[in-house]
Amino acid sequence: MLIRLILRYLLELLHSNPIFVFFLVLGLGYLVGKLKIKGFGFGPVAGVLFVGLIFGHFQLGGESPVQSIGFTMFIFSVGFQAGPRFFSVIRQDGLRYLLLALVVSGSGFVVAAGLSSWLRLEPGAAAGVLAGGLTSSPTLAAAQEAIRSGSVLPPPGVTADQVLTNISTGYAITYIFGLVGLIVLIRLIPKLTGVDLVVEAAQMEQEERGAGEEGPDLGLQQIVLRAYRVTRPDLVGRPFKELTPKVPGLVAMHKIKRGEEWVAIGPETVLQLGDRVSVLGFLDRLRLGPELLGPEITDRELLDVTTESCQVVVIRKKAVGQMVSAARIVRDFGCILSGVHRSGVAVPMTPEVQLQRGDVLDVTGPHCSLDRLRQTFGHVERQLEETDLLTFALGIASGIVVGSLSVRIGGVSVGLGSAGGLLAAGLTIGFLRSIYPCFGRMPSAARYIFMELGLLFFMVGVGLRAGRGIVEALLSAGPLLFLAGALTTVVPVTVGYWVGRKLLGIKPALLLGGITGAMTSGACLSIVSKEADSHIPALGYTGAYAFANVLLTVAGSLILLL
Repeated sequence: MLIRLILRYLLELLHSNPIFVFFLVLGLGYLVGKLKIKGFGFGPVAGVLFVGLIFGHFQLGGESPVQSIGFTMFIFSVGFQAGPRFFSVIRQDGLRYLLLALVVSGSGFVVAAGLSSWLRLEPGAAAGVLAGGLTSSPTLAAAQEAIRSGSVLPPPGVTADQVLTNISTGYAITYIFGLVGLIVLIRLIPKLTGVDLVVEAAQMEQEERGAGEEGPDLGLQQIVLRAYRVTRPDLVGRPFKELTPKVPGLVAMHKIKRGEEWVAIGPETVLQLGDRVSVLGFLDRLRLGPELLGPEITDRELLDVTTESCQVVVIRKKAVGQMVSAARIVRDFGCILSGVHRSGVAVPMTPEVQLQRGDVLDVTGPHCSLDRLRQTFGHVERQLEETDLLTFALGIASGIVVGSLSVRIGGVSVGLGSAGGLLAAGLTIGFLRSIYPCFGRMPSAARYIFMELGLLFFMVGVGLRAGRGIVEALLSAGPLLFLAGALTTVVPVTVGYWVGRKLLGIKPALLLGGITGAMTSGACLSIVSKEADSHIPALGYTGAYAFANVLLTVAGSLILLL
């Protein structure tokens, strides 16, 4: 009896409270996305879409402003993340990746538009096919917002709701194959072309680090401070610059006390027996301290070193293009480098990493050393948890204003639309922050929340809307939509790989990463990296990702005009 009452209450709540349905779909979808079958998981976007389709089919949920808020946060954050690199990469080595992104998005656009016209799909379905076939959420968001805002008008005799439903169902039917098909192609192409991704990636890593050198093993990733007494005679009488191989790797010497005197530390500093030293470094490396330096000691004065973990954003012109290594950060600045991120993706920690504008270095060290790092590389982010919500809110507001502006050309109103305006505002603010880092702080964790939660909010609405007509769409045009989506996935990947290898000369490990970036598929990047047993594909991903976000967002609105 009690169970029956609870079930009745939940059913009433499902039919009467759309907010409850919204967050139930969000939670269940995220859970489904985390499930793995033979090591493969579809991810939260596919999970939320799938659960949303089921709930929508039973007419649960309804229109919610949360979906629009999610769309707004997602598109603006996409632009903000791409901003620091979008303009600078064009001026540097980004031409190849710009062309790759153009080839992938352009060929997908042509295939989706051509097949939709030839197969006479319903109005709006072409945008759904393009978004699903390329697994591009920005394309879907831009297409739906263009219709919802009125910047693109439906054909005569068709309502905006019908077009929105066609976009959603087209995306829902083609997205799963787009995701699975891309993964299959990524695994199949190297076999068909006789490429060993593991060997290719290993060779690239070897070229970057130089023959015979080992890449830095960052061990347990825990940075600690330890003190030792020097008892090794072979360390005495030799300057620091010659001792690098003798002391534990990737550690920084911070204090030296000789008797009652403090010794200045520099490249020419020489140790003596009995010196007491404090060393900052990774825990697993410092475990070698007693063997390579001498016994560990407890000394309050030596261990009283105020260290800080922060992020250094590369913005100075003289730093862009420089090669930097964990060993150099230790040697020149007395700090520990634990990671490098580019467009939110970890850059492989080879011995030499070529810095680009907007790269983020994760470092730990004393205040004075961090200040020297700032003077060399750029801005030091110390308030890692604080987000500049003023700039975030006003940036979104300005993007909406820009998107609402339009001009009439030949009797047709032409404008960026909401998606274009928000993307332009995000790009501009992200780029300006890379030059003037005194405003617009958005830590990576906050940016992840804005993008991930914004996208999932939007996908809940897409799933609920598409679910109301998914069965009818499958029965009437399902096979045609599936065919169009499959070709929209296969053709751009195939053409992009051929152009990338034959015309652009991009190496396979980088190219496959670049193709996943050109399709804005972070889930598939992990597959490429796993197949290559390397993080090298991430470099290709970040190269194409910044351009693809812009191109595919614009494509979502343009395809509705055909």
